[in-house]
Parts: sequence; structure tokens; C-alpha cells
Amino acid sequence: MYATSFSPHILHLPVKLHSTTTSSSHTLILFTGYSRFKSPACPLSNASVFSRVKCLIKSTEQNEQQIVNDDGDGVDPEVVDRSERLVTDSPTLGIREPIYEVVEVQSNGMVSTRKINRRHLLKSSGLRPRDVRSVDPSLWLTNSMPSLLVREHAILLNLGTLRAIAMQERVLIFNYNRKGGKAFIDALLPRLNPKNVIGGPSLPFELEVVEAALNSRIQRLEQKLMDLEPRVQALLEVLPTRLTASVLEELRISKQTLVELASKAGSLKQMLLDILEDPHEIRQISIMGRNCTLKKDNYDMECSVPLEKQSAEEEEEEIEMLFENYLQRCESCHGQAERLLDSAREMEDSIAVNLSSRRLEVSRLELLLQVGTFCVGVGALIAGIFGMNLKSYLEEQAFAFWLTTGGIIVGAVVAFFLMYTYLKARKIF
Repeated sequence: MYATSFSPHILHLPVKLHSTTTSSSHTLILFTGYSRFKSPACPLSNASVFSRVKCLIKSTEQNEQQIVNDDGDGVDPEVVDRSERLVTDSPTLGIREPIYEVVEVQSNGMVSTRKINRRHLLKSSGLRPRDVRSVDPSLWLTNSMPSLLVREHAILLNLGTLRAIAMQERVLIFNYNRKGGKAFIDALLPRLNPKNVIGGPSLPFELEVVEAALNSRIQRLEQKLMDLEPRVQALLEVLPTRLTASVLEELRISKQTLVELASKAGSLKQMLLDILEDPHEIRQISIMGRNCTLKKDNYDMECSVPLEKQSAEEEEEEIEMLFENYLQRCESCHGQAERLLDSAREMEDSIAVNLSSRRLEVSRLELLLQVGTFCVGVGALIAGIFGMNLKSYLEEQAFAFWLTTGGIIVGAVVAFFLMYTYLKARKIF
């Protein structure tokens, strides 16, 4: 831009200009006096300053719309990436848009790692910002409960360390480096290989993703339970006879692991029960990718082609059987974990009773010794009295020593038995 006249009052405005080849930031200098600008994007005359800024912003928005589209078709990917970085790192607003690093698995089995920002993710999946919260890796502390959300064009999965968005032709996997993500990828890729399909039509891609996710999650729980069960059984056999610090510590760790396992299995079981009790969720899964809609009052299907409605109804039954199968496996895992946990708690209670009994015996022994010490102390008191260097005329008698010693011993024994009888009558012994 070129100015023909200058004024002491100058206003600097940071403006972003986008083009199909380069992305840069410029500074628009507005003069409050009479100025003439030359700009190929927006010819200006001696109009007001605000109208000039409005015209420049309008042209900038048109260029931005030409650069960023839903799929990036017909546009250089490097240009799109640069434009997204411009919008992401906005110096004007000071807000950094989150960028997710995900693994994308397509329906043909191709796997790729990519980075995608929130805006592009929402556009490509048809989701709303509040939907992405359930799979956002940065919110793993607040969204720890498993969930399966069904939307019009996508299914959101949150199964602990596995967080993914399943669509008709692809699935985006967050936290793919964690155990849940790795197990899910290992379970999904063999399903997408046509050589591994044995008889019968294959499920739609989004159902393959859901089944692989549930299968990998429940298999991990079952494997952990199978590794933990022999250890708990061995502890239950050893503990009644061996009460050592190492054995008790191992019991504590095993019990803590069982509590965590039962909690995870119970949460997953509750999620599956909620889905099975809500026919709207299952029907919404069955009509994904079809020209069908659900009525809002009774959730009945309305399809433009009768054949599609029949296929959706058959798929609905298959989806329900699929969830029923994994619900039974989850209930079995949860029930076995609860039984082992109850056995560990019973053994812990038995150990507590045994330790209390031992502490009671030790306390009785301590009380018995205290009574004996008291009786002997009384005799020591008498001996101390005679130890004073005062004349009592008993020291001149030969039998006084033996008489006093015998009296102390007999008195101590009698006092001990009297106190023991009293304490036993009060059921202290």
C-alpha cells in the first residue's frame, strides 16, 4: 500500500492477508488526515476509514474461505497447513486452538498419523464442540467413565485409555501410544483384511470399529483377571498359617488391583446396559450411512427405500446381539473379580480377628505380669522398711529374719491369687 500524504495521527492495525500461494501478516497504517491508498484487492477513495477497513476484512474473509474447505480438495496441502497455523496461532485474539495428533485408520486398512485442529475435526465429522469433550485427551481426568455416544455421522468411543471417533470410512484414534490405543489397533487391522473374513457378509465399518474396541477392552480385563486369580488363590491358601509382612503386603496389592478391575468392569457393564435399554441408540447406529430418519415421538424408522429399512432392522438385531454378547463377557469378568475381592476381604477380616486374638493373649500376659510385679513390689516395700537403719529390736532376734522372709513370700502369693480370682470373676482374664 502507498500513501501520498502524511498526518501526525497514525493508527496501526495488524491485518492478516491470505492468498493461495503465500500467507503473511501486514500492518495497515491509517492516517486521520486526507490520504489516498492504492490496493489491488480493494480500491479506495476518500471514503471513511471504517468503510476501508470493512472492505479489506471482507476480501480477507473471501480469500480464507477459498483456502480452507472441508476436505482440502484441489488445494495444495502445504498451503492449507500454513493457513490453519495462521488461524490456530492468532496473535490478535491470543487464543491457541487445540491440535490433536491422531492415527487415522481407513476402511481399506491404510494407517496414517496426522495432526488435525478442532475446527477441521468438527467440520469433517459433523460433530459439535461439546461432543468432542468425551474423547478429548486433555480432559482424561474429568472424562474417565466409559461412554459410547452415537451421532448422525459418527460414533464417539471413550473406553479408558482408548478414545476414538468412528465414521463411515475412517476412524480417528487419540492417545494411540497408550495400551488401549495399541490393543485397539491390533484388534481392528486384522478385521479389515479381506483374507480374514470367513463366510457371511462383513459388518459396516463403524460396527467393526465398535466391536474391535469392545473386544480389545474386555480382553484386557479378562487377561488381567486371569493373571491375578492364581496369585489370589495362592495367598488364600498360605495366609492362615503364614502371617508375614511380605505376604500381607502382597494381599493388599492384589486387593487394590481387584478393586480397580471390578470398578472398570462394572463401569463398562453399566455403559452396555444403558445402550441396550435405549432403543434409540441402537437404531441410530443401524441407520448410519442410509437414507433413513427416526421419528422424535416413538423413534420409528422412515426410509426412502423399503429395502434399506429391512436391512436396517436386521442390522439392529445384529447390533443388539453384539452388545448382549459383550455384556455377558463383561458381567462374567465383573462377577469373577467381585468373588475374588470378597474372598480377599473375608481373608482380611479373618486375619484381623486372628491378630486381635493374639493381641488379646499378649494383653492378658502383660496383665498377669503386672499383677505379679505388684505383689512382689509389696514385699520389696516391706524389705525396704526393714532396710532403714532404725532400731526395732527385731534385729537382735535370730528367728526374725526367717519369719519376715516367709511372711513376705506367703503374703505375695496370697495377694497374687486373690487379685487373679477377682480379675477372672470380672471376666478380665
